Amino acid sequence: MIPTAIPHMAPPLLDSVPALKADPEIALPITVLPTLPSTSALKEEPVIQLPASGDTVVIVHAENQGHIAQLAAEVLGKAWTTETRARNAVLGVLAHEVASLPERSTLIVVNTHCVADGTAPDDALTESCDYEFLYSQSPFLRRDLSRFLSLILGQTRPHDDLGTKTRTNFISTTFPDVHAALPNLDILSVGSDAVEIRVDLLVEPAEGVAPVPSLKYVGQQLMLLRQHTELPIIFTTRCTRENGKFPIDNPMLFYKYLRRAIQWGVEYIDVEVWLPEEIRRNLFEKKGHSMILSAFHDFSGNWKWTSEEAQRIFTESAKYADIVKMIAMVHTIEENYELEYFRSTIKSRGSSPLLSAVNMGQMGQLSRALNTVFSPITHPLLPMIAAPGQLSAAEINEAMHIMGQLPKRDIYAIGSFRPTPHSMFMEKCFNELGLPHNLTSIDRGLKGTMESILSQPHFGGAYVNPPISSSTSYIPAISEAARAIGLVDTIAMVGDSQTSSRFIGENSAWKGIRATLTREYVPSAYSTRAAIILAGSEADASPAIFALRSLDVGTIYTVGFKASGPLSAGLEPFTSIQSVKLVEQPFVIVSALPPEKSLLVQPLLRHYGANGRSSPTSRGKVYLDLASGPRKGDPLAVASRAGWTAYGAEDVSAWTTVETLRLLVGQNVPFDFVRMASGRPFF
Repeated sequence: MIPTAIPHMAPPLLDSVPALKADPEIALPITVLPTLPSTSALKEEPVIQLPASGDTVVIVHAENQGHIAQLAAEVLGKAWTTETRARNAVLGVLAHEVASLPERSTLIVVNTHCVADGTAPDDALTESCDYEFLYSQSPFLRRDLSRFLSLILGQTRPHDDLGTKTRTNFISTTFPDVHAALPNLDILSVGSDAVEIRVDLLVEPAEGVAPVPSLKYVGQQLMLLRQHTELPIIFTTRCTRENGKFPIDNPMLFYKYLRRAIQWGVEYIDVEVWLPEEIRRNLFEKKGHSMILSAFHDFSGNWKWTSEEAQRIFTESAKYADIVKMIAMVHTIEENYELEYFRSTIKSRGSSPLLSAVNMGQMGQLSRALNTVFSPITHPLLPMIAAPGQLSAAEINEAMHIMGQLPKRDIYAIGSFRPTPHSMFMEKCFNELGLPHNLTSIDRGLKGTMESILSQPHFGGAYVNPPISSSTSYIPAISEAARAIGLVDTIAMVGDSQTSSRFIGENSAWKGIRATLTREYVPSAYSTRAAIILAGSEADASPAIFALRSLDVGTIYTVGFKASGPLSAGLEPFTSIQSVKLVEQPFVIVSALPPEKSLLVQPLLRHYGANGRSSPTSRGKVYLDLASGPRKGDPLAVASRAGWTAYGAEDVSAWTTVETLRLLVGQNVPFDFVRMASGRPFF
């Protein structure tokens, strides 16, 4: 029996609502609303405690779903227990035990619900927990759980990564059912940095036409979308006055859905600025590690960027926002220039939230090319555009090229004069993105070839296979990562134009390794844990060493090579069978051995697989094989049979390609698209 009252929680937010009048502090261009329900109950609800990695995570589950708590423990690299006084562990409890939990300040309570039987979570139980994880028994469960936990624990911060880019886009799925988007989702999201789910456009299969889809249906749709894209998700409930379907006379309905989206661990929550300030403030205070987009739209065509009202709307939006989004319908080309002046005044404020601002309609398309923060884009495969005048990523890039904002550059694949599957794929990505650049495959050749390539007037970057030493003198700057690793595999252009650009040597391989290792484990799972790396040389192992160090691993034991470079501190070589016995259980083994020697790792996998703990306190084991090409033996199969979570070079090369494209052209091509298109490792 689920308790009807939870001691530490306020009463359900929607149970009591006296009268609220429109906020007098801001004049927004919408008609005056009728008297609305009160939001006074919001004040009583506690703010989500931002969790720390050392806190105990409580997994609330159904009677027959205890395995989800054990899986969470493995993904987090923590011990699993049912002892309610445990600390720094994953505590599995049944729903009726939530009320008897000890002091909540060090607990992160997650309600979990399997949707397989078609039931919805109990609202009272959800309200009593900090977060809620919806899942199905699918191949994506482990990955989805890792993504969810990483976000709510603040261990992955997509917004920080997007902040380093010169331009970001998002695509809106305007499908009534997310299932319809899945066959083309990989290609739909090429060029996008996030995917928006238009909750108000979802149509729940039912008799009659419901005004809005139920929370049960929305949660299932969100779960499905998250399982099929690694991109951050934007959760949007657009009102009827702003080209959506949510009723504008019921602000508490918006709060209910947006608050639940935060509990579901959605990366971005779209909050319309016309909503009462109390609702917007409470959502911002309770957002945890989600980001708030404060959204304003005007479809009248009479609203002006030059008005005082525009400044007031931004100021009001900025109170409770990480990104302010302002969109208006225009009828003249001059209004795009007025928007650019408005944008410049906001930038001059310095510390204000980021501004995403575009004009709607055909005359406003110029602004979509000039906007650099979360430009909403469309795609020819979508059933409808989300707003008038939307452009695709390719159309925006083509417009930027015409305006001189995206000069044509020569990008090189250095290592072979003949096109490889990798270079041909990169060229297809350029075409899909509408980029004007040329890609040329060229052999490294004789001494001086690299210097000659970098001195070409239209040189725009290169990726290099095999990588070159970071101590070379002809690359003007080297990143800290590439310098520590000792290898450069990407030469990227930095700067706003060809006249002010410069080049920097980067290493993408370590990012590909790190992304693979954190695909199904949160970053903190590796913290202070032992690791083993096998390689024929220090150069082969250095990207993996750097990736593991970025995850704060403990001692790294080496097999097959001696390290003497910048990464050698803290490495311990295995010198005999006695060395192996000193390590009770490594959390991760990485093999950077060449394919013909890959079978040498198999005894280690079997040894630690047989001796690894399989009790409820088991914390998982990860094996990563970087060998590419025909191998002797099948270490991946051996690792899987021995209980390891095994990854191959195909995953690493796909993630490395994602990072390489981001560095070379500043555009995002999702991992799933790269993996689908390649079918085999590139490197």
